[in-house]
Amino acid sequence: MIVLGIESSCDETGLALVDTETGLLAHALYSQITMHQEYGGVVPELASRDHIRRVLPLLEQVLSEAHLDKTAIDAVAYTQGPGLAGALLVGASVACGLGLALHRPVMGIHHLEGHLLSPLLTSNPPAFPFISLLVSGGHTQLMRVEGVGQYTLLGETLDDAAGEAFDKSAKLLGLSYPGGPAISRLAESGDPTVYTLPRPMLHSKDFNFSFSGLKTAVLTVVKSHPRPLSEQDKANVARAFVDALVDVVVAKCVNALRHSGLKRLVIAGGVGANAQLRSALNAAAAKKHFQVYYPDMEFCTDNGAMIAFAGALRLREDPSQARFDYSFTVRPKWPLSEISGRII
Repeated sequence: MIVLGIESSCDETGLALVDTETGLLAHALYSQITMHQEYGGVVPELASRDHIRRVLPLLEQVLSEAHLDKTAIDAVAYTQGPGLAGALLVGASVACGLGLALHRPVMGIHHLEGHLLSPLLTSNPPAFPFISLLVSGGHTQLMRVEGVGQYTLLGETLDDAAGEAFDKSAKLLGLSYPGGPAISRLAESGDPTVYTLPRPMLHSKDFNFSFSGLKTAVLTVVKSHPRPLSEQDKANVARAFVDALVDVVVAKCVNALRHSGLKRLVIAGGVGANAQLRSALNAAAAKKHFQVYYPDMEFCTDNGAMIAFAGALRLREDPSQARFDYSFTVRPKWPLSEISGRII
């Protein structure tokens, strides 16, 4: 069965084709980063309009790369939520319109489930069960994953997520959007001994996170500095910020593995591409004797492959999940817990 995946939850338009038997056939992605840089962040209305311009040309691209015609598509999976309402509506309407035109079933996919399962797209996928650190946009969560649709939340952020803390702290340092990659690059040249920032909830006896105070600590350093920050000053602050955030995340992951008795840790989401986080997790894995898995770099950010793949996994277990009802709704706010423990 060939599944088309459409991702349009925020500022990337992604389409992909996945065969339930052989895996990924083709994928294409258009990022709106350049357009949004002028505004210092995502402008929802502009994002929605750009999805409209990009989605059909990307469809033709993936079909061409896979050497397939539209009639070869057996089912269409699309991101139903969470995300920006207008952006989600673009993907949902195209998916349902295409399904109606071809008389193919459609299914809405949870965006975070797509991220959660994306490391299974690699050549060395983890086996179930595993602990997953989901660090995507406004989400930072630790999950126990028993299988497709079987997710138990262990802990999550109580305020700012890791990605939000990266972006907000980068903005305080005058760095360009998107802030995460910018502050990570700058931190590489920073001196780790100049500033020490707090490690929020590092020693709490749970698996929750809190990064709002860390962002505020960066603001305090910037405002209290006796002179305008030089590039080296900024690098030193960036290094302190990254070190503090990584220390907390790694400690929580190690504790979750110890608590669960599992030896497999899976990283999913955009922050999973962060070089310092990967290095620290790899070091912890070597020391504590567990395995850590990452999605391929091209699948860390939002993409159509993860949506098509999540749809393919669900359809492989139960083909009746796809529907021939082409009315649709989107869910800008959609807790992952609502799909846990059942196949939808």
